[in-house]
Amino acid sequence: MRKKNKQSVRDVRDIFGVSESPPGNTCDNHTPQLDGTQEEKELPGVIQTRGPMPDGASLNSTTLSDASQDEEGSFAIPRSGCVSILETIPDIPVHSNGSPDPGQPVENTMSDDDYLEKNIPPEAEELSFEVSYSEMVTEAPKRNKLKKSEIKKEDYALTKLIVQKTRFGLTEAGDLSTEDMKNIRHLSLIELTAFFDTFGIQLKRNKTEKVKGRDSGIFGVPLTVLLENDRRKDPGVKVPLVLQKFFEKVEESGLESEGIFRLSGCTAKVKQYREELDAKFNADKFKWDKMCHREAAVMLKAFFRELPTSLFPVEYIPAFISLLERGPHIKVQFQALHLMIMALPDANRDTAQALMTFFNKVIANESKNRMSMWNISTVMAPNLFFSRSKHSDYEELLLANTAAHIIRLMLKYQKILWKVPSFLITQVRRMNEATMLLKKQLPSVRKLLRRKTIEREITSPKTSKVLQKSPSSRRMSDVPEGVIRVHAPLLSKVSMAIQLNSQTKAKDILAKFQFENSRGSSECIKIQNQRLYEIGGNIGQHCLDPDAYILDVYHANPQAEWVIKPQASL
Repeated sequence: MRKKNKQSVRDVRDIFGVSESPPGNTCDNHTPQLDGTQEEKELPGVIQTRGPMPDGASLNSTTLSDASQDEEGSFAIPRSGCVSILETIPDIPVHSNGSPDPGQPVENTMSDDDYLEKNIPPEAEELSFEVSYSEMVTEAPKRNKLKKSEIKKEDYALTKLIVQKTRFGLTEAGDLSTEDMKNIRHLSLIELTAFFDTFGIQLKRNKTEKVKGRDSGIFGVPLTVLLENDRRKDPGVKVPLVLQKFFEKVEESGLESEGIFRLSGCTAKVKQYREELDAKFNADKFKWDKMCHREAAVMLKAFFRELPTSLFPVEYIPAFISLLERGPHIKVQFQALHLMIMALPDANRDTAQALMTFFNKVIANESKNRMSMWNISTVMAPNLFFSRSKHSDYEELLLANTAAHIIRLMLKYQKILWKVPSFLITQVRRMNEATMLLKKQLPSVRKLLRRKTIEREITSPKTSKVLQKSPSSRRMSDVPEGVIRVHAPLLSKVSMAIQLNSQTKAKDILAKFQFENSRGSSECIKIQNQRLYEIGGNIGQHCLDPDAYILDVYHANPQAEWVIKPQASL
């Protein structure tokens, strides 16, 4: 066992492929703790280098498989000795925090030839949602601990992913019914297991750490309990109201504040506000005017750190680390992350989406607040991924850096991360069809007796005349093939028959209703927040993309009803 343990210890010069190091190049042992909070304490041995990394240097997968360069060129590296840098990328003026000067972006310092020589990935790559991710993986690289990680730490290594819309359009997680999203979560976990299995990685889900949260107050209360209390005030809320207030306070005056999530506020005020929030927030008696944006930022971190369970499950981290050890393309990493997000509970997923949207607003002001994508990721990782189990220092370091890399991917691919893959929606439709077929194949005895009674009544001439005039018969004759009847209960024109063709989109139907409702009226009725839904059939409820081709949706679900109503929002 001792020999085995000794073999895993490698010299840092072997990791970076450098035979010698220049004098005077030393590493600090600890990261400076700016606000004394837990996130800095949980990152032992992580330091920020003041210069750019050499192009040929990459962190060893077993030592630090997920350490990533921030958007402006700083790195997180393990405390295992001195780092030698013999080759560097072109010099870039940097600030004291390692970020380049806003007037001289990194991309402009490199020519087209540099991109070719450095094997930089293309600017954009297409990502398909139609085919199962596990089926896309054709060749899975074998595990090799001695192989250097092929993951580039530079910002341009995060390839831009473009999702082409299918004829069904794109679907947000909130566009499906609760029951359908429940099936999506189950299917995502199955797909995630198959995806990792393709790489020879076993997805071991440990039992979730059960920590009893508080029943009242704000801090330490489960998200589901907070949302249950908030829905008494606003039935449609999906993100805790107190969290939305924290976002608003920072956005009011803190987006341009330097080091907004690095520096701590006044400790006495933070303690006072925490106590008042726990006691007065649910009663709407807390005065938000007196709170500074720095205190709001500190309490936002504390809010997630004190949840009974972390916002993102840490049981997926070991499998993700094993995936990174194989040095896959960023596209493959995104696919694994995408399935993880789809497997989250509704409360966690909706909260995470609102949080990443907020952080991107902070990053948009990086030139003033010095909070880059990597800075946000490293600061928030211990608050969003945490485990109360005991781990060694090395395991904690690996967990923190992997979590930071995952958050970085979330921030980079924020716009497409919350879209539900169409292959999962297709599987949900098949599940619902199988359920309906099963119900038809196993009728009860009462239904059989009732059917025989109806068959005897059909033999009567009087009954047959009544059946011919039944509303269902008239309704079937009124709606021929390729024609749908759309209902809009909230508009003056409440119903309309629409003849579909191969080019009819959802937005065309909405425009037709807007035109019909505005005729003869002095005011043009705006239905910008109105969306077309397919309800019933082989789906519970589906808010359709305005660019979806309705004839294709009709063929996939001919038994659906079509309704125009307001779209639900976070």
